[in-house]
Amino acid sequence: MNEPTLYQSKIVNVEFGEGVKVVEPANIYGCKIGNNCFVGPFVEIQKDVTIGDRTKVQSHSFICELVTIGSDCFVGHGVMFINDLFQKGGPAGGNKDYWKETHIGNHVSIGSNATILPIDICDNVVIGAGAVVTKNITESGIYAGNPARKIKDL
Repeated sequence: MNEPTLYQSKIVNVEFGEGVKVVEPANIYGCKIGNNCFVGPFVEIQKDVTIGDRTKVQSHSFICELVTIGSDCFVGHGVMFINDLFQKGGPAGGNKDYWKETHIGNHVSIGSNATILPIDICDNVVIGAGAVVTKNITESGIYAGNPARKIKDL
């Protein structure tokens, strides 16, 4: 009987600010996390991610490469960030030429189980639980649905 290769979740090569709290297990590598942030259990934050001060990332969320999240943000449970739009009909794999960046402004709250495609979200936005954000958000407000649409001003 064959045995699988096992990998342990790790926290490695991370630039942490002061007062950061991480609940293990977490897989966090090659990124920057600002002051007084919180990262819940079962979270993966990949390399080349930057997270601003006082941002909270709840359990079971996935933040892929090329994502920048501002300060004073909230990322709910099970939020998924996407950097590969399958432009060639399938995953780009290691070909980063096909990956796209995501920029999240300050004071953005993202509800549980939302999916964020590679887009820009301005400051002062609330994304509803389960929303799928497929286009840039350039105006503050509350957004919900699939695809996410503005439903209310803040």
